[in-house]
Amino acid sequence: MKEDNFNIDEKTLSVDLSDATQAVKDNRFEDAINLLRVILKENPSNIDSLYLAAVSTRYLKQFKESKKYIEDLLVNAPDMGRAYQELAHLNRDMGNEEKAVMHYRQACELNPALIGSWSFLYKYFVKNKNEPAAEHAAEQIKKLQSLPGSLLYIDQILNEGRLGLAEAKCRAFLKEHPTHTYAMALLAEIANRLGYFDDAEFLLEKAVEFKPQDGDLRMKYATILRKKQKFSKTMEQVNILCDQFPNNLNYQAHKASEIMQNGGHEEAISLLDDILKKNPFNFSTLTSRGHAQKTLGQTDKAIESYKSAYQIKPDHGEAFFSLANLKTYTFSRKEMDEMRRQVERVDLSLRDKAYFHFALAQGCEANNEFEEAFHHLVRGNQIKKNQSLYSIERMDKELQAQIDVCNENFFNDLGDGGYHTKDPIFILGLPRAGSTLIEQILASHSMIDGTLELPNILSIAQSLRGDDIYGKEGNYPKSLKNLSAEQREALGRGFIEDTRMHRKDAPMFTDKMPNNFRHIGLIHLIMPNAKIIDARRYPLDCCFSMFKQLFAQGQEFTYGLEEAGSYYTSYVKLMDHWDKVLPEKILRVNNEDVVEDLEGQVHRILNFLDLPFEEDCISFYETDRSVRTASSEQVRRPVNKDGMGRWKPYAKYLKPLLNVLDKDLLKAEDVAYINN
Repeated sequence: MKEDNFNIDEKTLSVDLSDATQAVKDNRFEDAINLLRVILKENPSNIDSLYLAAVSTRYLKQFKESKKYIEDLLVNAPDMGRAYQELAHLNRDMGNEEKAVMHYRQACELNPALIGSWSFLYKYFVKNKNEPAAEHAAEQIKKLQSLPGSLLYIDQILNEGRLGLAEAKCRAFLKEHPTHTYAMALLAEIANRLGYFDDAEFLLEKAVEFKPQDGDLRMKYATILRKKQKFSKTMEQVNILCDQFPNNLNYQAHKASEIMQNGGHEEAISLLDDILKKNPFNFSTLTSRGHAQKTLGQTDKAIESYKSAYQIKPDHGEAFFSLANLKTYTFSRKEMDEMRRQVERVDLSLRDKAYFHFALAQGCEANNEFEEAFHHLVRGNQIKKNQSLYSIERMDKELQAQIDVCNENFFNDLGDGGYHTKDPIFILGLPRAGSTLIEQILASHSMIDGTLELPNILSIAQSLRGDDIYGKEGNYPKSLKNLSAEQREALGRGFIEDTRMHRKDAPMFTDKMPNNFRHIGLIHLIMPNAKIIDARRYPLDCCFSMFKQLFAQGQEFTYGLEEAGSYYTSYVKLMDHWDKVLPEKILRVNNEDVVEDLEGQVHRILNFLDLPFEEDCISFYETDRSVRTASSEQVRRPVNKDGMGRWKPYAKYLKPLLNVLDKDLLKAEDVAYINN
């Protein structure tokens, strides 16, 4: 029984399950399965019982029955690392080494604390002369074997989502061992998953100070720094990692990712190519290279990279989704059949399943198979929604706080102030509303640099929350009232300095972070001369397009039609407020108007920005620049009406959206079309 670790918290189990657990520990598998069958008759979805039943029947060589228990387990716990490890053990015992390796990899990805999985992979890598992988597996085994059993247990339950129990046990351990870096990292990961990013950063910073040669610790520290948008600090840590471990391809790949995040896509591709020379079967590196190539407009090369990735790993959902996300790629029948086969597997992580569902939705729509397309949209969004803590009520409260605090008296009382720069142009609104098109038009102007969706305003807002911990009321935006003239100027100047790394030499630049619409009051206080453009799109087109799009992060309101519609309504309400209290501050640009009268709208936008007209803004699709959003391929073509009315084939499913949208924003014939 050396390969399995049965640290189950018996306080949460019935006496019968405790007896079954003990029987498994004692290698009395017949007794165990007899008890477990009785338990499962009454509780067929009990995760611990299904797991122990799979183990017991495998040891009894009842492989068919063991497989059935594992499949039932994965239906109820699709991201449970131990379930994949047990599936790997089963395939190993049945002589299917290839499948065993695949499932051991899945197990380690979901739960890095599984020594049994790492041990098998180490032997496999050594046998196949994969030295970098074998070295990495050996390091993991050595680290895990050095840990006390209590920390291994905490790691296990943490990776199975039992955060409350994991936190309590981890804090108890750290009281007795306050400088144990692995325990500090575990508590940091719990804080990260709960949204306490400051706590996670503090813990990891201290852990790295205690053990500066621990690469995994530094990697975790770099990851949380990136999440907090501390770009220069993140790059500093990644460079240290690559200097300390020059042969570690994982750290090299992370460096390439950081370089991409900072806009250096050509440099990133060069580094990824070097990694692939050393390990041509690294599917995740191929996918990363595809992302960089897509951003640079090298579509054919991106397609080749994505296809190479899924040919190495057919269940690599991200590669298929990335092809769909090009918006111009057409899946072959063979690819569609493969995706349908993959998405029905029980032994597939939720992350990959979500990718496949969204990719299939795109492929089915292209084939006019709208019923199946919608089925996949619902399934993919439901996976993401189940993992999200998003609340319509909480978001409405957050947006209403902006209206309540930032009223006319608020701006009158604070008066003039801030940093009087005219450099930034904020293009904001909702995702999929046409902001990338507006940015591409403006970036084609000789006096404007197009940058990225810059997170700096969101970071400033977060810093003003004070004691606020994600989801609690906190001090922001009330804290804006206490900003002195010096603080306002410092924040504005800091924004310009911190974003300079994304600019070239033009006097103005764009920031197209859509969620900045929540913080227009803050923007006005710290940079009163900044220009703001509200990219607006017809609600049915916009909301359904958001529902269809799987975003990388941060747009949790898109995982349901009701959520998307409610968010749109609240966004319009807040924008109406900003128009009232900051008249003539914001230019609204409707996507439909740009499509119908491109030249007229370009003149209108440039007049608002006090810039001369340039013909290149009309031929924006010829501008050679990096575009990182889901619309990257679409803005490399002339304007067209392809995006209008894409919701109509799905009209019968859209009543939940209709019920929450303000009817005054809709055309009467569209309301009738959905209701009929």
